[in-house]
Amino acid sequence: MSLWTSLEPASATVDPGGSTTVRLRLRNTGDVVDEYRFEAVGPLAPWARVEPQVLRLYPGTTGSVDIAFAPPRTPDATAGPNPYAVRITPTEHPEATTVPEGNLTITPFTEVRAELVPPTVKGRFRGRPKLAVDNLGNTKLTASVSGSDNGDQLSYDIHPSNVQIDPGRAAFVKTTLKPRQIIWFGSKESRPYTLALQRSGVDPLDVEGTYVQRSFLPRWLATFLGVFLALAITFVMLWIAYKPQVRSAATEKLQEAGISTLPPSSPTASPEAPKAPSSVPTTPPAATETQKAGGSGAGAGGGGSEDKEAKAPERTAATAVQELAAQDPTGRHICYRAYVSGQGWTDAVCDGETAGTVGEETPLKAVNIAVSGTKGTSSAAFVHNPGSTNGEGHFPDPWSGAADGIDNYVGSTKKDAPNMLGFTINVGGGSSSVCQTAHVHDDAWLGMECDAPESGYDFTYSGTHNNDLWLEAIKLKV
Repeated sequence: MSLWTSLEPASATVDPGGSTTVRLRLRNTGDVVDEYRFEAVGPLAPWARVEPQVLRLYPGTTGSVDIAFAPPRTPDATAGPNPYAVRITPTEHPEATTVPEGNLTITPFTEVRAELVPPTVKGRFRGRPKLAVDNLGNTKLTASVSGSDNGDQLSYDIHPSNVQIDPGRAAFVKTTLKPRQIIWFGSKESRPYTLALQRSGVDPLDVEGTYVQRSFLPRWLATFLGVFLALAITFVMLWIAYKPQVRSAATEKLQEAGISTLPPSSPTASPEAPKAPSSVPTTPPAATETQKAGGSGAGAGGGGSEDKEAKAPERTAATAVQELAAQDPTGRHICYRAYVSGQGWTDAVCDGETAGTVGEETPLKAVNIAVSGTKGTSSAAFVHNPGSTNGEGHFPDPWSGAADGIDNYVGSTKKDAPNMLGFTINVGGGSSSVCQTAHVHDDAWLGMECDAPESGYDFTYSGTHNNDLWLEAIKLKV
């Protein structure tokens, strides 16, 4: 068997998201009729299509097939030259396989997405948001990050200020916002700011956020101190004005009587002080007898509150984790429960157990978390966004936190609350490790993942960003 092949052109170029065609010419140089089958091989095979896939040639005749390449506009389509090959298998002699090779150059493209987590931070002296930068292009991203605001009211400590991100990867930039002036009294003030992601040769990508600066002393405390100070001054003035008059009258009486300042031995020498009227009314005898006999005085058959059973207190995540902490004071524990749509709160579970339902199409609306031995926890819910233009949800509320043994809630249990798509969580302010996994709609468990404070990733995210893939169940460990 003999076969001649030629790729035209041997090297081609294509844009991600576009397509290009290479022609493969071949001639049957043998002396028998043969049928040839074609198959693209190599890294580009998933994006290649050969038409026709089978070609029959008589001896001495020439034919051709077209190889169409359509790489997607994703980080998987690596920029630069990419070798490919086509396997040609003759039907008559399958052992005599021919594999002509060519080269396809994929042009580079850049696509960057940046998001502040959380978009709104609160504090009196500083705020610590994180800028999540995703490289959705097919080339390495190099950029710098800077901050600005109107009126130069904030200072910015950004680490790292320069990032290099491989295609399909993400990086987190830690930012510390500090107000240049402290608000001692009064209401809180919102200070919008912008973090700019600057790449060489293109306009910067601006991400806007808000820093809510709280006053050093809340307004109610300032009002209380003002009222207390006014009352104290009034009391002192009255006391000063009243005290000299008492001393003067006593001195004059002693001088007129010509007696010693020692206290008299007879109790009749000093007038009896007037008695203050009693503020407690005397209880009528009938009422006293009723209380002794019936307790509440409601009478027989009155149906008082004593006939009703006392409602048992709700067992929250904090209740469960306090029980574990009492049994294991030096251990680390995390307890949690989920608010399931149409069912309400599940029972509180701990340390890797399942909270929620699996495969019942019942989304989670809220999550209640409490920890012990980790120096507290904080979280933020990522929920369905009906106004989304990219099919993703959003963070509607800032992070909320709680100390050890205290309940922390994310999400909402209101009637029309959106479905939870995921949530972020850390423990100990990011100084300790926490692990999570989630079961999402139309999918399975996503796998247990943990944050890595020692590597700069001081929180972990559970769930997805997709508006159609809500949370159904979660597991947490510390």
